[in-house]
Order: sequence, then C-alpha cells, then structure tokens
Amino acid sequence: MLPCPWCILQRIVFLLIAALALVGAATRGGLRRAAALGVVLLAAGGVAAALWQHFVAAASASCKLTLADRIISGAGLDGWWPEVFGVFASCADAKVNLLGVPYEFYSLALFVVLAVLAWPALRAR
Repeated sequence: MLPCPWCILQRIVFLLIAALALVGAATRGGLRRAAALGVVLLAAGGVAAALWQHFVAAASASCKLTLADRIISGAGLDGWWPEVFGVFASCADAKVNLLGVPYEFYSLALFVVLAVLAWPALRAR
C-alpha cells in the first residue's frame, strides 16, 4: 500500500505522540502534565487529519500543495528518510479498506484511544 501525504502526516503525529509519551513517562509533575496535554492535542490533530483524509482528500485527484504535503516537504522528512516519509500516491489512489473499514478510520480510532489514555495524566495532581 503506497502512502499519500495525509497518511504520512498521521505517521508523523504518531511518532510525536510516542516521543511525548516517553517524556511524560520519565518525568513527574508539571512536565508530565505538559507532555499529556501535548499528546491530547496531537491526537486531536491526528483525528482531524484522518477525517480530512477520508472526507476531503480522498475525493481529490491530487494531494499536491495540501497542508500535509507542505509539512512533509517543508520539514525535509521525505528527503531525509524516504522509505518512511516518502509520498508515493495521491489520496484518491491510496484509498484502502481493511475488513470493510477505511484504513484511516483505524488511525482515527488509535488517536482517540491515545487521547483517552493520556487524559488521566493530564488531570493528575
């Protein structure tokens, strides 16, 4: 399955969430709550990216110059590690169902789970 820019953007968000979760796990107090807040906010952004991919980008013939494409190329990730961050398909071409469910909805569900798991750390005193 070849990834589109919105797929890659969600991959980046997952990696950022992992980094913040590690910071939160290694610290206490305010830094832990800040990391949890970052996880919740990034997860919300991931949900938005998955919804945008499904309802807008997948209906478009081209993903060129979308927000996702600009973030990936602006950060230089596609040139730095093309096997992981390279864009190889348009959003319309990358539409895939797994067990009858659009693939991006699995990503969306995982973002929701991560936000729910981070919520108690955000609320902890």
